[in-house]
Amino acid sequence: MIKQLLILGALALATTTAIATPDEAMGKAGCMACHAKDKKVVGPAFKDIAAKYKGDKEASTKLTEKVRKGGSGNWGPIPMPPHPAEKINDADLKGAVDQILKTQ
Repeated sequence: MIKQLLILGALALATTTAIATPDEAMGKAGCMACHAKDKKVVGPAFKDIAAKYKGDKEASTKLTEKVRKGGSGNWGPIPMPPHPAEKINDADLKGAVDQILKTQ
């Protein structure tokens, strides 16, 4: 019984610590090398991304796909590299995109 409780406790701890805060996830994935909250760096400012997608009910899905696949042309000629799940997992990516879309 105690062994089962220890295993369950370890699983619960692993589950709760697997998801980083959006800021941690974006830092680890390298997003902050090209983006900032309120100014253009290499890529657009998060506030500009949020403004562009304001009111778009599909924004989260569109941005998640764009981050996964990478691309260029929407914000200028410099391409954004793809960010596969090995670089940022699905839960962390969702949190990061949701935070970006709330940026003012």
